[in-house]
Amino acid sequence: MHPTQKREQFRAILAGDQCIHPASVFDPLSVRIAEDLGYELAFMAGSTASATVLGAPDLVVLTLSEFAEQIRRICRAANIGLIVDADHGYGNALNVMRTVAELETAGLAGLTIEDTALPQGFGRAKGEDLIPLEEGVGKMQAALAGRQDPTLVIIARTAALRAEGIDGTVRRVKAYAQTGVDAIWLAGGVTPEGVSAVHEAVGLPLLTGAGDMTDEFLTANGVRVAHQGHLPLAGAVKGMYDTLKALRDGVAPRDLRGSVATSEFMGQVTRKPDYDHWIQEYMN
Repeated sequence: MHPTQKREQFRAILAGDQCIHPASVFDPLSVRIAEDLGYELAFMAGSTASATVLGAPDLVVLTLSEFAEQIRRICRAANIGLIVDADHGYGNALNVMRTVAELETAGLAGLTIEDTALPQGFGRAKGEDLIPLEEGVGKMQAALAGRQDPTLVIIARTAALRAEGIDGTVRRVKAYAQTGVDAIWLAGGVTPEGVSAVHEAVGLPLLTGAGDMTDEFLTANGVRVAHQGHLPLAGAVKGMYDTLKALRDGVAPRDLRGSVATSEFMGQVTRKPDYDHWIQEYMN
């Protein structure tokens, strides 16, 4: 599927009347599984990208080129749209333009640019500070200017609910909305009261974490995408650990077959039938 088609599908979700939960993915196999299970949308966070590419925590040590390449691998593996957390755009407003250009060509459906002061400053906790509102506006404008395909979804992400409360958040999202961004992502300190206030303040679709809020509440308050965390990666890591530990402890491989993917399932997620067809079609 062409990237523009995936972007149009994502836009249809944002324009719809339901809140959906995207699949948290981190590589081609995970997005294939999400597609096979019927997920409408996939999401990769900076934390999962950092963990799977570098084996590092979420401290913005991943480079733009590393991030873009992982996105490219995921996007070409499945026919569902991918949205990503592009952190602070890897620098200032000019870096944001470059980030949008690189990630757009990688094939994603949408990306967030946030107003958190990143990377972590000396003597400060990660995510503790926000950049000035004027700088945040400039970054959103730069993101829009860097977009070549108008169907690519640009999302302004803010952690202002945690840092500045509801009034400060409303002031920020109104300013970001005026730049022409397509949606608002609320991250950090999200409460039902905060979601409702932002929904009343701007007419844009919202994205956030599901938390303890019901789908009915999220839908009624303009939330169209609510992620449920990154349990798939945590599950994959534990499965890898448990399997390797069992083998190291002397468990026979045959005794583990019931707890790992079958060869048939591995064939499904690697699209082996397609390759078998292509071999017959082009190599015999």
